[in-house]
Amino acid sequence: MAVNLTELSLQQLEGLKTQFDQEVEFLTSSIGQLKVVQTKYVEAKDSLNVLNKRNEGKELLVPLTSSLSSTVTSQMYVPGTLNDVEHVLIDVGTGYYVEKNVEDSKAFFKRKIDFLTKQIEKIQPALQEKHGMKQAVIEVMNIKIQQLQQSQQASQAVGPTKA
Repeated sequence: MAVNLTELSLQQLEGLKTQFDQEVEFLTSSIGQLKVVQTKYVEAKDSLNVLNKRNEGKELLVPLTSSLSSTVTSQMYVPGTLNDVEHVLIDVGTGYYVEKNVEDSKAFFKRKIDFLTKQIEKIQPALQEKHGMKQAVIEVMNIKIQQLQQSQQASQAVGPTKA
């Protein structure tokens, strides 16, 4: 349903602008959250590159899970040894972990990254559309405010005259 913005009152336009502000903020936040998750998947996929025969048996520092270190301001690590360079445990959500080999893990992360990229690409046009609609409302509001100011100035100039 198309609405002619010029037929709306200033108050209605303000309400519409507020609605568009909220929608733009929500979509921007959604894209930001998707990008954060996408970055984590990219980092996880990249970290699999250290799993090779040359690194087997090497000592390393393992970060504690976020649930254990959330009360500590700096990251905590424990010493460990890299014993298996062919298999990893992947958090697939809601506390479930699946053991996969490195290549399957890379493919898993690639699918997740691709999925998130597609979701971001779906939201981006909606964000641009809402932003454009908000700008159109602002332009009409500015025109109406100028018209209102001009009519007030004209009525003050004509004002009552004393005889």
